[in-house]
Amino acid sequence: MGSPHGAALSAEDFGLKGPRGWAFRGVGFTAPPGSLVAVEGPSGSGRTCLLLALTGRMRSTQGHAEVGGERLPGRLAAVRRFSALGPVPGVSELDPSFTVAEHLRERALLRRRFDGSPRSLLRPRAERAAAARATVNGALEAAGLDVAALPKAERTSVRDLERLEALRLSVALALMGRPRLLAVDDTDLKLSVTDRALAWELLRGLAADGTTVLAVCSEAPEDALTVRTRPAADAEPAREEPAREEPAREEPAEEEPGQEEPADEDDEPAAETSEGDTTTGNGKGTADAIAEAGRA
Repeated sequence: MGSPHGAALSAEDFGLKGPRGWAFRGVGFTAPPGSLVAVEGPSGSGRTCLLLALTGRMRSTQGHAEVGGERLPGRLAAVRRFSALGPVPGVSELDPSFTVAEHLRERALLRRRFDGSPRSLLRPRAERAAAARATVNGALEAAGLDVAALPKAERTSVRDLERLEALRLSVALALMGRPRLLAVDDTDLKLSVTDRALAWELLRGLAADGTTVLAVCSEAPEDALTVRTRPAADAEPAREEPAREEPAREEPAEEEPGQEEPADEDDEPAAETSEGDTTTGNGKGTADAIAEAGRA
């Protein structure tokens, strides 16, 4: 399930400052279409904020970036139209109480409602159902998720999925929109060495197929273009000044009581975020659910 072309990425002195200070700053890199870009850094170093800023979900406050020919922070909505989020905590999480079939059915319905052309609504129901089924099957294949091998097949709840299986499902849902840019958060979180290798193999294959992949991780693979973030405490390292001799001077007179220095005010704007996706479903099997999506 290939993308016709990925989105080129570039950033120059890119940064985001919110009410609590800098989330990240001074980021600069260039990546051609179809790249595997790994955002590497410890938790709390602004990795997720950088991912959301580069996909048009947060507004940066310093420098600029260009994604698929669209300049940020000005063209947020344009970038959102061709980018997709895999798993991002608090933004695009899977619902643990939903089944695999419910998630797939919901995404098929949303894609038909918001991504389909008006002309597609005039096609026969059987043709629409077949097209929806082909989209789902193609996304599952590209994500490497074998639904039949799950404990209860398509009726398996997300809470019963292994970490790697949940990652594959999230990626499959994102791929149903045929994005030029796919963003994945916490790629290597809670994965064994073997599963971590399989996760990177999945993302590497998507990039080779033409989709630009942006993946947050704690340790990037050697073949990825690595962008590193730092903890907020290290964002503004102190600069060492050359030592110099100070002339002797008299001790300052004591200040009169009641005089205080005015406090500085922090008037920096807060970062803007877009709302995450919501999910609904009714528990039908994959085949029936996708067929119903096509008949709707």
